[in-house]
Amino acid sequence: MRERALRAIAECRQIAAMTEEPGRITRRFLTPPVHAVHAHLRRRMEALDMTTRVDAAGNLRGLWRPPNGNGKQFILGSHIDTVPDAGAFDGVLGVMLALECVELAQEAKLPLAIEAIAFSEEEGVRFGVPFIGSRAVAGRFDRALLALRDAEGVMLEDAIRAFGLDPAGVEQAALDDDAIGFLEMHIEQGPVLEAEGLSVAAVTVVVGQTRLTAEFQGWANHVGTTPMRLRRDALAGAAEWIGTVEAAARATEGLAATVGKIDATPNAANVIAGRVRVSLDVRHAHDAARTAAVQALLAQGEAIALRRGLAFQCARQMDQPAVPMDERLTRFLTDAMEATGFAARSMPSGAGHDAMVMAARLPAAVLFLRSPGGVSHHPEETVREMDVEAALQVAQSFLVRLAAEGR
Repeated sequence: MRERALRAIAECRQIAAMTEEPGRITRRFLTPPVHAVHAHLRRRMEALDMTTRVDAAGNLRGLWRPPNGNGKQFILGSHIDTVPDAGAFDGVLGVMLALECVELAQEAKLPLAIEAIAFSEEEGVRFGVPFIGSRAVAGRFDRALLALRDAEGVMLEDAIRAFGLDPAGVEQAALDDDAIGFLEMHIEQGPVLEAEGLSVAAVTVVVGQTRLTAEFQGWANHVGTTPMRLRRDALAGAAEWIGTVEAAARATEGLAATVGKIDATPNAANVIAGRVRVSLDVRHAHDAARTAAVQALLAQGEAIALRRGLAFQCARQMDQPAVPMDERLTRFLTDAMEATGFAARSMPSGAGHDAMVMAARLPAAVLFLRSPGGVSHHPEETVREMDVEAALQVAQSFLVRLAAEGR
């Protein structure tokens, strides 16, 4: 397995050079570097005797059917798009491990067809909506998405055409009834496994997420002539609320609440802020806890605004329920960990993954591997050879069990 792990790591670094920005890893949905990634992956797939195609959503798909197959197929994969100035392994490592698993299945003569998918879009960077690739594969693509425009004004529909695909065929990207499950192998993107000294873990649930924009409205005025007792300072109100957000998250087990963006108007050093907009991202594995936290935080925002003579309002952009992973497939993963000598660790995922979208269509599971330093979405993102090797060993045991089950 060591050679396979080293090859997967090397190919991730090779694909990292296929970027929109020299010196930085940036690869958005259906931009020119994606052609180079597809060409590289297609060569690997064809060397494994896989039939390849690119569906109308831009997903590269390779299918291997064994001569002793039973007509059912299992799906492996992850995404190949990135955030700006990304690391080399988020998403792409899952694609490379999927191809290594195809070769392992061939060598073991498993009677299980495997489709490896390199999803075209997961991060939501170019068009502001994530999971475009897996939405199409899961049969959840809303054609209204085709009217979305990127920062340059390019419509999603036109981007698909410019890539050489026909947007009229997006619905045909959906899986058929032969597919029996999906496994995504992905770096953890957090520090938990690193802190525990573990290589791998099975994901139990992808946490639910609420995103909203809150606005504090005050009165802009001169900082030198307006007494402190007479101010209606929107930024001071927002700052107080941000402190309550952090305090609530620290006091609630499993809750993550973050204000990551502030937009102050007029944003001048000698003017009291008259209006401030801030983002709020709240995540929890249990929807009831997340919903209660959001309601409490908004009530605190209203109370702070009332006391300070401000107006307070909010607009929600997302209310994504938590998505449990399939219990049977997750159990297969933990059994595979024990069978290969690793601790049977399971944990929630605080980040979204293609598996949460695929779970609406078929049983889905996620295998995490350690992120050294907990670093991701950053140029210093990396992996350890031993952890990649561990993921391959667990995946091989998982596939053997799955093939033996016959469904």
